[in-house]
Amino acid sequence: MKGPKIPQIREAWVLFFVMGMIMINYPFIHIFNKDISIFGIPLLVFYFLAGWPLSIFVVAIFAHLLENAPQDQ
Repeated sequence: MKGPKIPQIREAWVLFFVMGMIMINYPFIHIFNKDISIFGIPLLVFYFLAGWPLSIFVVAIFAHLLENAPQDQ
């Protein structure tokens, strides 16, 4: 079975990059900047602590897909 094609992976990479940039800008920061804490951690800090590993995981998935993609494209 063939894996995803390189152009599709690159398009998805750009989409996730733009989404990541949006998620660290004003509207989302304002949404999570509340006086609420989860497990004693302020909500905004929890948002960053959860979002950072998630973004690293997404980058690792894309890197793995690009590494294993067919090179004839």
